[in-house]
Amino acid sequence: MTATEAHPVDDGRLEQVLGQVVTDMGAAVNAVLVMIGDELGLWTAMRDAGPMTVADLSKTTSVNEKYLHEWLAAQAASSYLEYDANAETFTLSPEQALAFADKDSPVYLMGGYHILSSAFHDRDKITEAFREGRGFGWHEHDPELFLGTEQFFRPGYRTHLISEWLPAIDGMAEKLDRGAVVADIGCGHGVSTAVMAKAYPNSTFRGFDYHAASIDRAKELAGESGLNGNTTFDKASAKDFPGENYDLICFFDCLHDMGDPVGALKHSRDALAPDGAIMLVEPFANDRLSDNLNPVGRMYYAASTLICTPSSLDQEVGAGLGAQAGEHRLAQIAADAGLTQFRRATETPFNLVLEAKR
Repeated sequence: MTATEAHPVDDGRLEQVLGQVVTDMGAAVNAVLVMIGDELGLWTAMRDAGPMTVADLSKTTSVNEKYLHEWLAAQAASSYLEYDANAETFTLSPEQALAFADKDSPVYLMGGYHILSSAFHDRDKITEAFREGRGFGWHEHDPELFLGTEQFFRPGYRTHLISEWLPAIDGMAEKLDRGAVVADIGCGHGVSTAVMAKAYPNSTFRGFDYHAASIDRAKELAGESGLNGNTTFDKASAKDFPGENYDLICFFDCLHDMGDPVGALKHSRDALAPDGAIMLVEPFANDRLSDNLNPVGRMYYAASTLICTPSSLDQEVGAGLGAQAGEHRLAQIAADAGLTQFRRATETPFNLVLEAKR
């Protein structure tokens, strides 16, 4: 008896599977075209331009019409552009422009494509890490990951951090207005640090990251933004960063990447002022895997497999929380670190914002 005879194929379910695979393959290959469009200024050229023919876009960008015809068709087939068959024109709608052309938009997603690019660059190395059961450190990834992370998280921090997240931490906005001392752990390129420093000039912000190249970039960006007066950046891990009596210690989308999250929170607990708080911003996740089997969970589980879990396994302890740890597991981590107060302060469709205190 063949496998097919033992387990008859449902033609309807097979069609669904193949349809999903074809959809995903189209999205994957088109991701390259999205990035090419960004590098050539095609998205920017179409923003607020109204309907454009292939010739119109070629004249504006000096890009070959043959290439543009195929690129535009691919974006229309992806529903990233609107196509008028009668006029043979393509239009970037205001909604599409927010995702692809407006770098100040709260939903600008081009950074995510750079993260995808890094995953393909690193595929062979991560495959070997899988095979050998070892970690693959954040610092080992293709530099596209660092650029992509900076661009991908900036819109969310600019949109939510000052207006929603910090006010949700008990009394914190008032402290920051008066003048507080803040540590931003795992700060990367310092996007979150800079957003806070600009909004609260009376406070002092110290960014820490173990990745030296990220600290260099954070210093560069802070200088360009004129924020050197109330920000500093130093190379340090989450378990040995210097300082004490911090009013606020932040972990933005990074605690789950750490090999020893309990150790990181223990060190933060010891570095807090008596009435200080720890703010954890983590990818949104429900506590049960079955409740995360949705488009957002799909993206986070994939990123966790390629980036977050390998990073954790590369460090001591190697907890491997993953990007879908969920509130219950994070609360247990905080309790193990000696933090007695823990609550969900607020949330977005993409983030949990958690508050912990001594």
